[in-house]
Amino acid sequence: MNYRILGKTGYKVSEISLGTWQLGSKWGDPFDEKVARNTLEAAYEQGINLFDTADIYQDGMSENAVGEFVRSKSEKIYVVTKCGRKLNPHVAEGYNKDNITRFALDSLKNLGVESLDMLLLHCPPTAVYHSDEAFTTLDNLKSQGIVRNYGVSVERIDEAIAAMQYGISAIEVIFNMFRLRPADELFAAAHENNVGIIVRVPLASGLLTGKFNENSVFGENDHRNYNRDGKFFDKGETFSGIDYMTGVKAAKELKEALGTDNLAETALRYILMYPEVSTVIPGASSPQQIVNNANATQLPPFTPEQMAIVRDIYNRYIREQVHDKW
Repeated sequence: MNYRILGKTGYKVSEISLGTWQLGSKWGDPFDEKVARNTLEAAYEQGINLFDTADIYQDGMSENAVGEFVRSKSEKIYVVTKCGRKLNPHVAEGYNKDNITRFALDSLKNLGVESLDMLLLHCPPTAVYHSDEAFTTLDNLKSQGIVRNYGVSVERIDEAIAAMQYGISAIEVIFNMFRLRPADELFAAAHENNVGIIVRVPLASGLLTGKFNENSVFGENDHRNYNRDGKFFDKGETFSGIDYMTGVKAAKELKEALGTDNLAETALRYILMYPEVSTVIPGASSPQQIVNNANATQLPPFTPEQMAIVRDIYNRYIREQVHDKW
């Protein structure tokens, strides 16, 4: 495993880390503590030292499992957790001092730690990125030692840019072969401000594994089944916001043009071509997937010609659908 510095935190984190949205289960299935533990152990064995979670993942059970695991190891494992999506309704006014403080203290309890390594606001409404109250509260939590660092998880580039006027240490953003705008409009500003980039949804909800086709079926409770049109949360979260069949065609062409049967690992290696990226957080539903993901760090760098292939396929298939939306 290779390691990079996470912005102004100074944390030396694994290039490939672990996202835990589906920890302990497959999409929509009940939480399984043994599966969660085995998944975390497999990640640890690969040299992964950052886990990304959130207070709403598995109704707090993800934080519980991550916290228990981290406390069992003598080596430092960094935990990024997120807050805000418990709000119902999920409105900007809910990101106030009382609620953010309560969310932070709840995550401390769930994780069983004395201080949160990193707390991110969890894709709040756009107005929150201009809220002095929200970020002053985070500053106060940091001064009290409840939070060591804080940042934002965003849907849109303009939200990330706005958040950099405050003391954030990291931005979590969707970036992959089907979502290239961050490289064009965000990464340079993040580097200038010494803000770490945590890349989420790196495989476009599985499209960039190259394993799906027109006949693939997803479970009833899988967001890839029920949220394709953005009826339940931001459309950009599911398949990076692109039409499913378009994504299948583009992924097939990527495999052929790049000459790979391992598109998932290749797609992760592509993200690591950008030095502004601190870490990538693919999820995993099995230990073998974690091993495969970690292997991406050992692949050779992309050639200029290969980088151009990705951009060309993006421009022809994807750009019109997503580039100006997020």
